[in-house]
Amino acid sequence: MRLLKLVPDNTNIQFLRWRWVAMGLSIALIVASVALVAVRGLNFGVDFAGGLMIEAGFERPVQLDDLRGEVNRLGAGEASLQQFGGPNNIMIRLPLPPGDDEAVQREVARIQAAVKSVHPDVSFRRVDTVSGKVSGELIQTGAMAIGLAMIAIAIYIWFRFEWQFGIGALFALFHDVALTIGFFALTQLEFNLNVVAAVLTIVGYSLNDTIVVYDRIRENLRKYRKMEIVPLLDLSVNETLSRTIVTSLSMIFALTALVLFGGEVIFGFSAAMLLGIVVGTFSSIYVSAPILIWLGVGPDSFVPGDSVGPEGAERIARP
Repeated sequence: MRLLKLVPDNTNIQFLRWRWVAMGLSIALIVASVALVAVRGLNFGVDFAGGLMIEAGFERPVQLDDLRGEVNRLGAGEASLQQFGGPNNIMIRLPLPPGDDEAVQREVARIQAAVKSVHPDVSFRRVDTVSGKVSGELIQTGAMAIGLAMIAIAIYIWFRFEWQFGIGALFALFHDVALTIGFFALTQLEFNLNVVAAVLTIVGYSLNDTIVVYDRIRENLRKYRKMEIVPLLDLSVNETLSRTIVTSLSMIFALTALVLFGGEVIFGFSAAMLLGIVVGTFSSIYVSAPILIWLGVGPDSFVPGDSVGPEGAERIARP
């Protein structure tokens, strides 16, 4: 029985032919993502914004303006309401009331009782409370974790390969992280610690995919010293294409199921991961490889002049 192959052997796709278009698109998306974060900001969850969050589910759709007015009349502070997963599910955010944990619990019970008196069909699914000090520390820690992870990865690749590869990997990681965060700024999905975990996972996945491509590029640089750099990069990407496609599709199928059926608790994580896998695969092919050309990498960049390939073979161009 023959095995199913998603990608044929010996593919000869000229990916680098579109490097200028791909890089232009990537830079435009990065700029748009940064602009969205600066203008619209992120919809920070209670983890980062601090305060009180109550998830309420209703058997029948409710008007946000009516519910907001009912909550605001309680004098608990300015309420922020958001629908998620459908018109029947409402997230209520309020400033954290003063006092100890008992005072907070009394305030939560008062708000729930007031809402239930008007909407008997309501059910309260989750209550989260985070102080402003803790939320500020979480923002700093989360940003530091992402930044240090990217820098450490770039340094590792610098020593493992060469500095050009380190810069290429760092730019590809920045591309993936920026587009993922820009997506959350655009959609205003809740940005919480689960999403930070997803971003760190995306960094690891993208790095793994990029290193596979870079390792094959380095091998081919040693084997085919007379081959032009563009055909050599195309050859390397094609030789790793089957692994890239199979791995990415496996992740995409699993994450699509989580997005559709995983529920609201992990929806942000699943959506971030799904987008990150797509853009990470794109960056491994169209960002990390082409940037080596602009950094001056060539067939004779890192090998001694008297080195030859196996059995003295030299490849000039791909047939």
